[in-house]
Amino acid sequence: MSHPQLQESTGIPIKTKNKSTTPWASFYKKLAKNKAALAGAIVVLIFTILAILAPLIAPYDPTTMDMSKRLAPPSADHWFGNDDKGRDILSRILYGSRISLTVGILSTILGAVVGIILGIVSGYYGKWVDSLIMRICDVLLAFPGILLALAIVSILGPSTTNVIVAVAFFAVPTFARIVRGSTLSVKKLEYVDAIRAVGASDFRIIFKHILPNITSPIIVQSTLYIASAIITASALSFLGLGTQPPTPEWGTMLAQGRSFMAQAPHISLFPGLIILVVVVGFNLFGDGLRDALDPKTKR
Repeated sequence: MSHPQLQESTGIPIKTKNKSTTPWASFYKKLAKNKAALAGAIVVLIFTILAILAPLIAPYDPTTMDMSKRLAPPSADHWFGNDDKGRDILSRILYGSRISLTVGILSTILGAVVGIILGIVSGYYGKWVDSLIMRICDVLLAFPGILLALAIVSILGPSTTNVIVAVAFFAVPTFARIVRGSTLSVKKLEYVDAIRAVGASDFRIIFKHILPNITSPIIVQSTLYIASAIITASALSFLGLGTQPPTPEWGTMLAQGRSFMAQAPHISLFPGLIILVVVVGFNLFGDGLRDALDPKTKR
């Protein structure tokens, strides 16, 4: 039976810190201390809920036109005003959040899955496999992401699905390089050599013992990349290569309002502000995750 430590002079028990804190408890504690990360998480949560509940909370149909309210400014009936076709901007933003968040999340998941597979294979097997995969990634990274996405969408044609594919495509080399570096570090550990010595297959070693130990940088990069994906998807829609009208999408709404900036700036103002808030929210949350999951910051 263990006894509390006593001070030599007074004999009063010394309070010792509880060292049985779980990794998840430590993670939540560190994340909770980061106010900016919490603010970002709240923003992400709010817009996720709004996207899910858009059909229930949107005050008007996003595609219904009312030319009598064309270019109407914000009012009690239409909080964000009306666009050039009399459609309610708030309703279109709420429905547009479903498309923007879906594109951002799906393109990140697709790019991450392909990048993780290539990165693990490259880091684990090395040699010519590593050289081949990394040289391909270097070529892709040499092009600015938006230009690469533009080229892909131009070939495939403008649509929401093709935007997801294009945005995911230039996410692959980034995830591949991050996963490769983490794999190189983990595969040198003694427990991996021990597992290999008892006859475990490469598939088992990779997906049961290496992948679970490199999830932290993948989670952080995924959160940060969603913000980039939303910006890229909005930019493609702004240029007419993404989601096509009359489907509400934030980038498309920006493009439709640029011809009326002098007489009705609210048409572009509110979609632009929403894009800014959501992207900053994901970035703040991602930075908080990086700090909370970084082993160098553990006490």
